Amino acid sequence: MRELVYFVAVSLDGRIASPDGAFDAFPTSGDHFAMIIADWADTLPAPALAALGVEPDGSRFDTVLMGWNTYAVGLPGLTEPYPHLTQIVFSRTRTADDVGPSVRRTDRDPIDVVRELKSQHGGDIWLCGGGVLAAAQLPEIDRLVPKVNPVVLGDGKPLFDGAGYSPTDFALTHSTAYASGVVVGDYRRSRSR
Repeated sequence: MRELVYFVAVSLDGRIASPDGAFDAFPTSGDHFAMIIADWADTLPAPALAALGVEPDGSRFDTVLMGWNTYAVGLPGLTEPYPHLTQIVFSRTRTADDVGPSVRRTDRDPIDVVRELKSQHGGDIWLCGGGVLAAAQLPEIDRLVPKVNPVVLGDGKPLFDGAGYSPTDFALTHSTAYASGVVVGDYRRSRSR
């Protein structure tokens, strides 16, 4: 069965972006990038793939889910950030005219969309961000893979924005610390609660 995987960069204090949605506080180089290129190439946007000469093989993901603010980071120039994946953007205020031609915009309930995707044949589903969408999909997240960066933002977009108090157990399956200071953990949902 397909899994929903939240693979995301995060600060030590649980922020995935600055208050204005920027990611520039996170390191842009380091030994952890070799792991991303080797193991998570499906999560690299088209310009990065082209610059690196990397061809994603679709072995990890075939679908990416984004909230509007995550998608809009590349606008106006990058309307098809992940053309090698099925791209779905969640927004209640934007229309299909606001996204690239191969990007699907939906205002449907995120849980319903994920459950429908999980019932179909295919690769895993990457939850790219943001925090509001992650909070809405928390009941369906099977794996949480945070790339914890060695920086405290102090404020910004939280990893789960608006989930409220909702203890959800995940078990650490493995973790790798890099010389860059980035620590990547892989957590699987515990179904015990």
